[in-house]
Amino acid sequence: MTLTVALLSSAAVQASVIVNSTRIVYPQNDNEVTVRLESKNQAPVLVQAWLDSGDEQSTPDVATAPFVVIPPIFRMEPGKQQVVRLAYTGQNLPSAQEGLFWFNLLEVPSQRQGAAQSNQFQLAFRSRIKLFLRPANLPYGVEAAPGKLQWQRVATEQGQALDVFNPSPYHVTFEQIRVRVAEQQHVREPAASGAENMVIPGGRQRFALPRLTAPLNSCATVAFETLDDFGAKVRHTTEVCP
Repeated sequence: MTLTVALLSSAAVQASVIVNSTRIVYPQNDNEVTVRLESKNQAPVLVQAWLDSGDEQSTPDVATAPFVVIPPIFRMEPGKQQVVRLAYTGQNLPSAQEGLFWFNLLEVPSQRQGAAQSNQFQLAFRSRIKLFLRPANLPYGVEAAPGKLQWQRVATEQGQALDVFNPSPYHVTFEQIRVRVAEQQHVREPAASGAENMVIPGGRQRFALPRLTAPLNSCATVAFETLDDFGAKVRHTTEVCP
């Protein structure tokens, strides 16, 4: 069953069903993991949960991800909590690196009395967070991944840029990146798109450095923040030389 309520966005309102974490780590050998939700609403809401493989426009009826969500649809009373169970179905996936999926919540507020006879819209709010499917027996822990990143400052048609290659089996998510060369500095804040803030296992990412004009044959200091399994910021510093 799928909720058939239009998704409307508004800068003045936000979803009020809160997920207790900013990301989910699913050890691939586990039977299930749980996600805890809390309703900050003043009235009951109907919630639907599902996972997708990366399509932001996905809906529960077409999304493809090897997980079962229990319960997929439920009612949440004001101020109450709810546990959602996620079970991996055992689909054959690469065992040498993490898989990335997305956990979705669609929250539909109760219809106000008389709203059906008025011109009011019923707003539905969607939340979406990352789920990392982590195989067992990876060669080292996730905390070592940022230190293995390989950085290079390059020239592009738009100016200088910072290339990063991720040789690790883990996804690395960035917050702020600060690049200093001599007396010049460029600060790159997180982008609106989650994909632009992350480098996948075996993948590359490029960050534009429009404020830097120092010669490429000079060394740069890169101070960057990554997010750990709990969503906490971890600071790192590295030297990038030709």
